[in-house]
Amino acid sequence: MRNPKSGNAGPRNVVGPNVRRARLAFEPPLTQDQLSGQLATKQLLLDRVAITKIESGQRCVFDFEIGTLAKVLKVDVRWLLGLQSVGGPPKPGRNPK
Repeated sequence: MRNPKSGNAGPRNVVGPNVRRARLAFEPPLTQDQLSGQLATKQLLLDRVAITKIESGQRCVFDFEIGTLAKVLKVDVRWLLGLQSVGGPPKPGRNPK
């Protein structure tokens, strides 16, 4: 999703698609409700609707939410932010060690 108010042609919310990618990389894939529950155990209260909006780019992720999302999704914060290509979820068919 592009930000029409800025002159920047970059995406407005790079975290959302990466949250979805990481969530679906679990075996079996995490549902949005399951992710919400795991976040709640870390005192981050995001319901399914908030996660849907994050993944679709309708809601940006606050700075204090990024670390907990990365920890629960087992990915690097820098990957979640789109700053590096490594540190994301394992490739399908690979078992993380």
